[in-house]
Amino acid sequence: MRNWMSMMAMSAVANSTFLPLKTIIPFSLTKTSPFLFSLTTPSRRYLSASALPSISTDHEFNFSDSSGDGNGVAVSRKSSKVLLKGMTYSELEKWVQSHGYRPGQAIMLWKRMYGNNIWAHHTDELEGLNKDFKKMLSENADFMALAVKEIHAASDGTRKILFTLDDGMVIETVVIPCDRGRTTVCVSSQVGCAMNCQFCYTGRMGLKRHLTAAEIVEQAVFARRLFTSEVGSITNVVFMGMGEPLHNIDNVIKAADIMVDDQGLHFSPRKVTVSTSGLVPQLRRYLQESNCAIAVSLNATNDEVRNWIMPINRKYKLDLLLETLREELSFKHKYKVLFEYVMLEGINDSNEDAKRLTELVKGIPCKINLISFNPHSGSFFKPTKEERMIEFRNMLAEAGCIVLLRPSRGDDQMAACGQLGKPGTIQAPMLRVPQQFQMAVGSST
Repeated sequence: MRNWMSMMAMSAVANSTFLPLKTIIPFSLTKTSPFLFSLTTPSRRYLSASALPSISTDHEFNFSDSSGDGNGVAVSRKSSKVLLKGMTYSELEKWVQSHGYRPGQAIMLWKRMYGNNIWAHHTDELEGLNKDFKKMLSENADFMALAVKEIHAASDGTRKILFTLDDGMVIETVVIPCDRGRTTVCVSSQVGCAMNCQFCYTGRMGLKRHLTAAEIVEQAVFARRLFTSEVGSITNVVFMGMGEPLHNIDNVIKAADIMVDDQGLHFSPRKVTVSTSGLVPQLRRYLQESNCAIAVSLNATNDEVRNWIMPINRKYKLDLLLETLREELSFKHKYKVLFEYVMLEGINDSNEDAKRLTELVKGIPCKINLISFNPHSGSFFKPTKEERMIEFRNMLAEAGCIVLLRPSRGDDQMAACGQLGKPGTIQAPMLRVPQQFQMAVGSST
């Protein structure tokens, strides 16, 4: 896939960016007490944001055919050990057999990594497994692809986890409790993002690298391990964190397959949702290969606006994107796409936009989520006022659309939609504001 960042000149930020110092919870994980830590909320302070590491050309992972059957498995180069969470069950079973052990040992290992409320992170937590098998695992395999750096607690109960990767880069994962008994984990699929959506803080970073399947899956495992005892069962997964999931489609489809395995994490495919800005070829492939749900970040009702706020639209226009959905969803039974629509005051929230939106989605089984824009440093957009959002929603509902207002969660800790990540001093460029919107954003350019 073409890397969109190669199409854009990077620009330096003239002034330092200042961010609030988020609620930081020191992390400690022990075998006897895997879930217990204190959640406190100190007063807010400020510090200067520092740059993330530059794009690495020397990745920490390679792939080797350790099973001898042509199936590659992810290996951590630092330890030269297989990353267990980078394998589907069939791959794990073959790998276990290649070391001379029965398939039964593989299913027992799988259930201890992903099921039975164990979520094992080391061999000491593999109770009931063969002693020699555990020794083999300790010598040849790694359970963890991530390390917890910090946990931030928002006032509404949202938790943001910062993970450090083997190469020192940092990703963010969000756990969102809900009063209705549903708790969602929002996982990242890349370090940064190449799409450069103008309203998204992650897009300021540019793309550093893709995450491996193991790094994606382990975000969901950590979420269950850390928070199940506090918030109850984590039932939903959304690929709406850092990155464009379909830009990393191989690892995302594999990670989703691992998450829905009924002998492991056992998420319902209907409750695992992959979001995309509109990479049409990858979207078509995803709809053909995966039973998990899809969300499309729409955010505009004509190409002129979408070309500006979502540069991917310059390659894959609205008509092509929507026609692809109509075509592919005609083959999927009882399947709906979720359209996400971030509302930007004076940009995409007019009555004319509401009317165009109802026409655009005709013939597509869908629901529409209206999302309030979450401000962040350096952005010139403003969130649509609540009264206008309600009017917009009512116009869509009166036209027969299924539409919901999605409240912001975790915005006081930069954990809300579009707020993840930490751009460095070199950032993706802000694009020229079309003439008719310069007043709306207060631009003089």
